[in-house]
Amino acid sequence: MTDNLHDDLLSDPVGDNQPPVVSVSELSGDVKRTVEDKFAYVRVRGEVSGFKRAASGHLYMALKDADAVIDAVCWKGTAGKLDMQPEDGLEVIATGRITTYAARSKYQLVIDRIEVAGEGALLKMIEERRKRLAAEGLFDADRKRQIPFLPEVIGVVTSPTGAVIRDILHRLEDRFPRHVLLWPVVVQGTTAAAQVTAAIEGFNRIAPGGAVPRPDLLIVARGGGSLEDLMAFNEENVVRAAAGSDIPLISAVGHETDTTLIDFASDRRAPTPTAAAEMAVPVRADLIAQVSEDEARLTGGMTRLLRGRSQEVTALGRGLPAPRRILETAMQRVDDWAERLGPGLVRMLQTKREAVANQGHQLVKPDQYVDSKRRQLDTLVAQLSSAKAGSEAGIKRDLRDVGSFAGRLAQAQLRLRTTAAQQLESLAGLLESYSYKGVLDRGFVLVRDAAGAPVLSAEALSPGDGIALTFRDDGQVGATVENVGTGEGSPRPAAKRPVRAKPKKKPISDGDDDPQGSLL
Repeated sequence: MTDNLHDDLLSDPVGDNQPPVVSVSELSGDVKRTVEDKFAYVRVRGEVSGFKRAASGHLYMALKDADAVIDAVCWKGTAGKLDMQPEDGLEVIATGRITTYAARSKYQLVIDRIEVAGEGALLKMIEERRKRLAAEGLFDADRKRQIPFLPEVIGVVTSPTGAVIRDILHRLEDRFPRHVLLWPVVVQGTTAAAQVTAAIEGFNRIAPGGAVPRPDLLIVARGGGSLEDLMAFNEENVVRAAAGSDIPLISAVGHETDTTLIDFASDRRAPTPTAAAEMAVPVRADLIAQVSEDEARLTGGMTRLLRGRSQEVTALGRGLPAPRRILETAMQRVDDWAERLGPGLVRMLQTKREAVANQGHQLVKPDQYVDSKRRQLDTLVAQLSSAKAGSEAGIKRDLRDVGSFAGRLAQAQLRLRTTAAQQLESLAGLLESYSYKGVLDRGFVLVRDAAGAPVLSAEALSPGDGIALTFRDDGQVGATVENVGTGEGSPRPAAKRPVRAKPKKKPISDGDDDPQGSLL
């Protein structure tokens, strides 16, 4: 197999000069070498489509424009060194080499370096990401917290070797020295976003009161640079970490004209890192001057207040009488009361003595009191004896009245029973006179139809109907209607019907229920 196989295959296959037979692998290898030799170094501009990161760390995507699509791959070792991470819809310029993939008979671009195809495409991607995160509420004003007036500990997320940290420390030292914790990170490149995210989350995980003091304020800072240099602070994980920070956060990325997505998620945005330090703490000299001024104003105000109150007390004192005069009047009143106290006590004792004597004259002697009570007791005993005799006579009289009432009650009961018996007998006779049996006693017969209902009119019957006749003594017999007439014309003849056997008479006993009941 020669290296000029490609030229041999293009030669005329007709005649004796036919190309040799090769295997599929040999043909694929020759195509691969030809393509790689021809396109060893290319730069391709296109839109990223179908981007995915395999578990192995390799990046797979496709670059497309309006007319064509080419597959692309970036191996794991190169992917970690890329200045930016590809995204679907992003227009990029990929640098690499063209090779083939024999297993699928496809050709693809092996990417060594990738960059955004112009600042406009990058700004478009950032704007679309900003709108998506804003729709989630990460930039809402009600999520932003107040920056503490004078934080004890300030956490700074920036590069430890750049001028940013020196500017922040110098500005804090000039204004109001504070305890600063530095979390060193890289602020540019593919690993910058992950490190900044880890720093913000790490500061938030510090427990209060531990060996490492928990910051009261965070500053995420970086110096100026191009849009590509600041892309780490436009990454979604950095923005989400800033929005989810429990510690108030100031973003100070780039110069005053630079704007990144972390600025929208932070609680305050500083145009420069130096300005972030100025926002973090007040000027100590200004505070001292302000305190001194407030002290002077407070002292002057208290002095004026005390002077005014003193003047008011002095004015009120001039309106009061002299204390000596008040004491003189009081001492004279005490002397007067002392002179009147002796005679007053004598008069009071005399009055009380006379009152006791008068009460003593009104007291009853014990013998007289006992005799009086004894007489009252004798009177009550006599009254009780008289009442007892009267009650015995009353009891005897009541017993006689009870005997008389018992006799009268027995007579009244007898009269009531006799009257009730007479009324019951009269009603029984009246009931018996209304009974249909009395009618039967006079020779009449009770006629019932087949249903057992009394027949009240001849019109209710038809020839051939069965009827029942009830007599006074003989009981009941069955009969058949032969004809029906009103007594004025010829009776209706009965229809011929087969002769049936005459049922046996069934006497009605006195205990049977009478369906007729009463003629009434």
